[in-house]
Amino acid sequence: MKKRTVTLIVGLFTALIIFFITKVNRGSSVETEVLTQVKVGLFRSEVTASGELYAKNSVDIMGPDGMRQANIWETTISHIIDEGTVVNKGDYVARLDQSELGQKIQQANSDFTISSSQYKEAKLDTAMELRKARDEMDNMLFEMEKQKLVLDNSQYEPPATVKEKRMELDRAQKRYDQTKENYKLQLEKAKAKVEASEAEMLEDKRRLEFLQEISDQFVITAPESGMLIYRRDWRGNKIAQGGRVAAWEPVVATLPDLTNMISKTYINEVDINTVSTGQIVELGLDAFPDKKLTGTVTSVANMGQQRPNSDSKVFEVVVEINESDTTLRPGMSTSNRIVARVIEEAMFVPVEAVHSQGDSIAFVLLKDGMTIVKQEVELGISNSDQVIIKAGLEEGQSVYLSDPSGIDDKSLKRLDGKKSLAQNKQ
Repeated sequence: MKKRTVTLIVGLFTALIIFFITKVNRGSSVETEVLTQVKVGLFRSEVTASGELYAKNSVDIMGPDGMRQANIWETTISHIIDEGTVVNKGDYVARLDQSELGQKIQQANSDFTISSSQYKEAKLDTAMELRKARDEMDNMLFEMEKQKLVLDNSQYEPPATVKEKRMELDRAQKRYDQTKENYKLQLEKAKAKVEASEAEMLEDKRRLEFLQEISDQFVITAPESGMLIYRRDWRGNKIAQGGRVAAWEPVVATLPDLTNMISKTYINEVDINTVSTGQIVELGLDAFPDKKLTGTVTSVANMGQQRPNSDSKVFEVVVEINESDTTLRPGMSTSNRIVARVIEEAMFVPVEAVHSQGDSIAFVLLKDGMTIVKQEVELGISNSDQVIIKAGLEEGQSVYLSDPSGIDDKSLKRLDGKKSLAQNKQ
């Protein structure tokens, strides 16, 4: 009797354990069913991308404007004050490397010294040559006067002698005239030589003075008052100490107008067709999560570009911020939510509820009573969270967000007018 009682108790205990395990499994199965309802209401198609703040208008702090004339094509920023420093007009900003300029100044100074010496030498040489030419001309004049006197004294001599003396006077006259003409040519030549030497000297002097003037411009000061922001190169990298300044674009830094800001963002080629100028943008600031701003798309690039660390082409989009806020600073990161399209009444489900079969068939897992239906749906536009259902569902129906077990073997229920997937195979 005792043995039978023990057996009965063990059996009852085993049945209770089996019943408890079964209930727990059923409960956990129910818990894994994550459902959502098909909703109808306001739908917003949005494109979300991160961006960076820039000043819409700014004053460039320029380097020397005569670098190209000095044949200096690039130089290095040897020192620059910290970014974000507030400066007044005329305050020191940066200093550029003058090593190449120093060599050119040294060479120009040497050229000027040489040309100055050559100019003085040219004046002395021409003075001596002209003095010699004048002495020769005076001698020719003296000889001519002498022959004239001889002719006057020979008037009582035989005609042949008088004729000879007259011929001597004519020869002396010709030599004098020739010497006088040679002197004029020599004088013109001397003037040209001195002028050329003087021009070379003045050119060397002007270049030396120009380079010395440029040297003063290698110390950069602020053209206006404002907050200093480093310039960026074409890759987006900041040009700070050690950066290069080119002669064709000698911008050292900028002074932005902080009252009018823009956000530059880059949209991938998949979403760019939905973005256009005039669209409203909702912006957030990473530095101030509680601050909300609004803006308008003012520019959409026509050509895509390859950004660093990106495999796909992106298009630059400029958003002008409506609010003026003293806390906004260039370089701050923004989250840009571009409202591409607003539909007042649309039927939609979460994007997680939509699945694909093949390349073109979209379906949802519809809960119909105690059964699960693989229902084909026709999709509309989508955003990051929801997608519009154009056909296949009705408002209030329940669809699965998670995949329940045992759905792989279920046939696909096609939309009205379409065969089932199984029929297509047949």
